[in-house]
Order: sequence, then structure tokens, then C-alpha cells
Amino acid sequence: MMGAMKLSESSQVGIEPDAPSRPDAPEAADAALAVPTDDGPIAPLDAAEAALAQASDAGDPVVLVVHASVGSGHRSAAYAIAEALEEAGDAARAAGNDDAPAARARVEVLDILDFGRIVFDGDATASMFTGWTRPFYDLTWRYTLTGRLLWGGGTIWAHIMYPRFVEFVRRVRPAAIVATHITAANVAVSARMLTGLPFPILCVPTDYEAEGLWPHLHTDLFCVANEAMAETLRPRRVPEDRILITGIPASPAFSRDYDKATARASFDLPEDKIVVLALAGAKLPRPYVHFREALDELLPFMHRLPNMQLVIVAGADEEYERRVRREVADFGLGNVTVLGYVNAMAELMEAADVVICKPGGLTVTECLCARAPMILLGRAYGQEKANVRMLTGAGAAMAATTPRELLDTLRHISEQPASADAMLINASLLRRPRAAEAIAKATFSLIAKEPVHDARLRGKHFLHFYWGRKPAHTR
Repeated sequence: MMGAMKLSESSQVGIEPDAPSRPDAPEAADAALAVPTDDGPIAPLDAAEAALAQASDAGDPVVLVVHASVGSGHRSAAYAIAEALEEAGDAARAAGNDDAPAARARVEVLDILDFGRIVFDGDATASMFTGWTRPFYDLTWRYTLTGRLLWGGGTIWAHIMYPRFVEFVRRVRPAAIVATHITAANVAVSARMLTGLPFPILCVPTDYEAEGLWPHLHTDLFCVANEAMAETLRPRRVPEDRILITGIPASPAFSRDYDKATARASFDLPEDKIVVLALAGAKLPRPYVHFREALDELLPFMHRLPNMQLVIVAGADEEYERRVRREVADFGLGNVTVLGYVNAMAELMEAADVVICKPGGLTVTECLCARAPMILLGRAYGQEKANVRMLTGAGAAMAATTPRELLDTLRHISEQPASADAMLINASLLRRPRAAEAIAKATFSLIAKEPVHDARLRGKHFLHFYWGRKPAHTR
């Protein structure tokens, strides 16, 4: 059964990575271990960890899908992969292959931040890079460790922050770890180095470029969005057989077919207008400050676009929703609809002709899967800048940095609706709705193989830097 693992309070003590492993007997999973280490005794197995340990002892593959709760994209990708892994198990059992690894697999979704010596709020931390610090974040993401000096992987991550995850891995003995965040990937590599266990590690970047701090030389398989990302990894000396172009995993809901007329009726939207959907809702509002300011400046001019219906999704931010509703009423705008939190987002995208959104990796992937033309709004930094360049370079999206540019872009689409259709055609080159399924298939394929004995992939390093070839993309 898939679940989000969060260990009990009793298991939050620091654990040294060289602690003795648990006994191999299945009944050991039910026992409370108290093996002394330099930091004191190891915490007893809690119920969730004990269940995983029992499954591993019984010979059932345990697959850990590990993300970091820094924004919602990495978590969404992790759950999409976990769903695909479980569906592969259902298919194997339906076919009568009850002994296949997929049929017996236990899938668990984890947030790596829950295992840290210091547990911090990843979403709040991510918001620190959205104000005046954005140019500095852009500099470190785009230029530091992205050229020829590269990061291979090392145990430093576990020694400094994540010894508890190492002990967790030692106890559970996973058959594979799939990481959708750079921190999760590096901690998984650290755990494998320190435990000596032979499980494969799959890295799944959730943007359309790979940062230089991914553990390049100690990853069994990179599952990347497109060929351009593969071209980034090759100069970093990642072998061809460790690169698989899968696309970015999104929920299957965004790839389902919906009836547009029915979708519009369910949201009370007109059938005879160009529906423009603005995704302004977020768990944390700070990353959307500039985005919302641009929409605020656009509102007074919406009366100039009578053949368009602007739909603003405020998400769970009720204060923002109330404020926008007041502004719409004050301006007397009949062609603007304000929605709060929306569960059926995939259906709402089907109702739209164009989506205005931030260029986050998962957001744009969901739009691609839902066949929704995009206008990427705001000045982008770091991975979002890479996403904008890729999408606009392929003609799969338009970009607007300022409110004036946004208004001009909407006016252009209003006068030339075929421009949105052209974006859709170009986006078909990037659209990979079965990404999660491909990653699940690759995971079980690696589980079935003999463990890799490549010294570069299994060697133990505290810090592993190396010199790459000329970058494929000058950034």
C-alpha cells in the first residue's frame, strides 16, 4: 500500500551511519532495537518502518519514492511515480504474474526533509529565493557546478544532516530508490555508500534542465524530460545507458480526455468566448507576489477583450480570492471569473483555451499533458528560466515579463486564435503523458538486473568532484 511515510517522534534521534544493521530474521522487524551508537541507542522501529522491514525480509521488493517538500512539484511527481508503480503491480497480478517483482512490490513515498537532524519547512525555505535574492539564486543554479567542474556524489550529505535516513535504509533494505529532488538523490547516494547495499538509484529531475549538483557518477539511471537534457548529461560523463528520456511525471488526470462543453458548463463558463485560465493559487503566496501583481494591473484592461473570459484561480488563499472578487466587482467586469480552490484542475484546463502560469516544471508539464497552450508570466530565474527558454524555443509557449506584455499577448491571441493552436502543435514534440509509467517500468527493470559493480557507481567518497567536457548548452 502506497503511503507518505513520516516516522514517529521516538525515531527522530540522530543515528550514526556506521551503526550495526538489524538482524535478518523477519521477526526482528517487530522487535524494538536498542543498538548503542556514539549518539545513543537507535530508536525502536515504528509501525510503518517495521512493516517495510518485514516486507523486505519476506523477499518483497520495497521501492522508496523520495521527494523534498520544497514547493509542490517534487511531491506531485513522486506520487505520480508511486501511482504508476502500483498500477504496474495491479497489471502483473491481473495477468497472473503474482511472483513478478511488480506484483509483490511495496511502494512508499517519503519526504527526505522529515529525516534531517534539523527538520525545516521546505516551502518556507523555497520562498526565500523569490524576493531580492532571486538573482543570486539564478547565479548559483545556472553557473555554479553547471560547467566543467561537476559534482559526482558523496557521503557528506548523510554525515552532516541525514544519518537517520542511512539507518532507515539499513533497516528496510530497499530494492530501489527513486528521487524526484536533488537533496533526496544525494542523500540516497550517501545511504548506499555507507550501507553497502546494492539497490539502484533513479534520479528524476522535475524541470527541463538538470542542475549541476545532481549525483552524476553515482546514479544508475537519469529519467529526463527530453533530448536537450540528455545533451546536458553527456558532457557530464553520464554514460548513455544511464540516460532515459521519459518526460516529467504528472498525474494521469491531466492526460485524460474531457468534453470541453461539459467542462465549461461545470464551471459556469461561456461557450462562445476564448477562456483564459490564470493559475494564481499557491500554498505559499510569496512566490506568486509578482505574478498576482501583473494580474492586478491587467484587470482594468479586460473590458478591451470582450471575446475573452479570464478565469483567475486563487487556490486556498481566501484573502486573495476575496480581494480579487472585490476588484472585479469594482471594475464591473463580466468577463472575469474568480475561483477558489479547485479539485478538478485537469477538467478546468480542458475548459480553457489558454493558461497563464508560472514556469514551474510540474505546472508546465501538466499543461503539456492537458494540451493547454501556455503564457509563461513573470521574470524567471534558475530552473524556471531554463523551462521558459526550452518551451518558447520550441514554440510551445509564449512568455510575458510585464503586465503590458501580457496584455499585448492576450490581444494577439484574441485577434489571432490560430496562434494558440500553433503552440499546441509545437508542444506535441514535448508532450510525454506516460512518463510515470516509463519510470515505473525502468525501476522494475533495474530491480530485476544483477547489481552493478562499476566502481564509479559503487565507490565510497566523502566528496566527489570531477572535471567534465565542454557543456552542451552555454548558459
